[in-house]
This record gives sequence, C-alpha cells and structure tokens, in this order.
Amino acid sequence: MKIGVARETAPGERRVALVPEALAKLTAAGLELLVEEGAGVGALIPDGAYAEAGARVVSTRDLYAESDLVARVQKPSKDELGRLRSGQAVIGLLQPLLDPQLMADLAKAGVTAISLDAIPRTLSRAQTMDALSSQANVGGYKAVLMAANAFGRYFPLLTTAAGTAKPANVLILGIGVAGLQAIGTARRLGSVVKAYDVRPETREQAESLGAQFVTLKTQIDATGAGGYARELTAEERGAQQAELNEVIGGMDVVITTAQVPGRKPPVLVTADAVAKMKPGSVIVDMAASALGGNCELSKAGETVVTDNLVTILAPENLPATMPIGASAFYARNLSALLLQLVKDGALNLDPGDEIAGPVTITHGGEIRSEAVRKLLAPAEAKA
Repeated sequence: MKIGVARETAPGERRVALVPEALAKLTAAGLELLVEEGAGVGALIPDGAYAEAGARVVSTRDLYAESDLVARVQKPSKDELGRLRSGQAVIGLLQPLLDPQLMADLAKAGVTAISLDAIPRTLSRAQTMDALSSQANVGGYKAVLMAANAFGRYFPLLTTAAGTAKPANVLILGIGVAGLQAIGTARRLGSVVKAYDVRPETREQAESLGAQFVTLKTQIDATGAGGYARELTAEERGAQQAELNEVIGGMDVVITTAQVPGRKPPVLVTADAVAKMKPGSVIVDMAASALGGNCELSKAGETVVTDNLVTILAPENLPATMPIGASAFYARNLSALLLQLVKDGALNLDPGDEIAGPVTITHGGEIRSEAVRKLLAPAEAKA
C-alpha cells in the first residue's frame, strides 16, 4: 500500500502530515511512502531528509496518481479534491462537522475520508492518535507567548534597582488541553494565573498546575459528551456572564480556549467585559474562526485595539506558527492511526471498530458518519 504525503496549500499552513522520523514504523509495516516535492518546506524539512528516511519524493501529479491514501493536515481544497480518484483515501483533520458538503463531495467522488477530528478522545487506546489534543497543546503554549509579546509589562514579579514590577494577572477561560498548557506556560513565565471552566471537575486539574480556580456564585455544570463542555442555554449564559465580566475586568491578560465541536464557539468575553479592562490589557482568542470566537470583539486572523486600548489577538491557526513541533506531534498521531487501520497491506475500516468506525466519514460512495448525514439532511428532516 502506498501512502502519499501531500504538500499543504491552505493559507498560512506550514505543517506537514508526516515527518522523516515517523516513517520508520510505517515502512517496517510494509507501507511505501511517497512525498510530494516541497511537502516539508514549511516545517523546514528538505526533500532530501525524506529520501534518506526511505520515502520517494515525487511530483504533485505522481503523488495523486500513485497513492492509495493521501495524508495531509488540512482538508483538501477544491483543486485537490479534483485530483482525488474513486477508490482512493484521504486522511487528515477534515473538519467533517464544519464542512459537511465537502464530505458529500468526497463520497460522490468515491473517495474514502478518514478524519482525525473524529478520534474518540475518551478512549484510552486512542490517546496516541488524538491529533486535536496534540495540536491544542501547541496552541495553548503559543497563545501565552503571543500574549506576553503583546503585553507591555513583565509577566513575572521582578525586583530591580529601578523598582519592582508586579506580576501579570492572567485568566485562562476553558480548561481543556489548550487551557491546561496555557496555565502551565503562564505559570512558568511567572504570572499569577486564574482559570475558569463550566465543568466543575476541571478545578482539580487547574489547581494541580498552580492556577486559582474561579468559582462563580452562578456556577453551572455544563459537562458534555466526549470530554467537551456542552453548549449553555440562554438562561445559563445570562446567569453567569455578569459575574464573569467582573472577573475579566480585573485581569491583565485573558486567554480563551472554549470550543464546542461543529458549532459556533461560546462568547465568554463580551464587549461589556472588554470595556471593564485596563488600558494595555491583552486578550488572545484561541477559538476565533469564521464562525466567531470566545470574545465578542474578535476578528479572526486580525489584531484589534479597542477604544480603551485593550489589544485583542485572534489567531486562526496557532499550531501552524510552530510547524516543526506541531508537525512532529501530528505525525506521531497520524502514524499511530495508520498502523491501527492498515491490516495486511490494506485499509481495514470495520464500522463496528471503536476507532475505525468513528474516524471513517465516507467509504464506498456513502457517508458513514451519522452526524454528517444529519447536517446534510433537509431542514424539515431535522425538525
């Protein structure tokens, strides 16, 4: 079986699906690796490094013509979709719940779509394959560095002959993988860290890293399925927001990480909350995207400075800004999943398997994912 590593073409995407260090286990399993020319350039990996690791570097045309499975990070563009053929497979972070139409197009083309977004995150044996967690880890780390860079004062307590600088007060909203990494990084930089999440069980995790857990009088348990927080009702959001606004107003730095799979991110930092913050404060909205973000005033991919001089950063793809480390993590996730799915030189996509079933979005010209089918159903069928 031939695995092709495609060069990413999405704007700003510098990661690559597989790095040379990850190829040994795949070739040992009898897989042949093809790498598109320049696939690793964004992550500072030359073609020669892949050749030395046992892969064959090929042109774009040959990659799509010869590969049985095309490995990538981002979902394919329209042009790349046109290069895929019936019976071929594509694997990556395909965002099936955000782009169900692409899944329909892949099914119509007879392409098997395997998405790492759909890895069961609570399944212990799937942890080595959990690309969402590995990339969120990178993002949480980089978000703190961005905040520190934009903040006009020190993060740590600093005593000098010229005086003493107070430590920055940092609030992390959302205590998932990204939030925990943000807490740890902000603490290592010497700031005073508080953290908040609508899932009460995250308190122990935050406190274990040295953060003070923010407990609201209107605390709501919004624990959802699969390790995520569920979406709050309008009444629940209203009850917690006024109190949360006061907490946000006293912070120097706020980093937001809260997302709900396939839905618009919840607004945690309102315009009123931003208005309460001091001049020079910084917000990093990790959930910013075309669907919106955790901060009401965020603009995806842009930096906004408000009238009261609060800087709001809304990066869309933080892992891509650390392509070397992010690619290494992603490659380990991807290779672990491939070794799970490939049996006797072919893909074994048993719909009853607890890993193969969820990650296989399309196969044999059909959409396997029930969640995607529901999103594609007519509005009246959803009612």
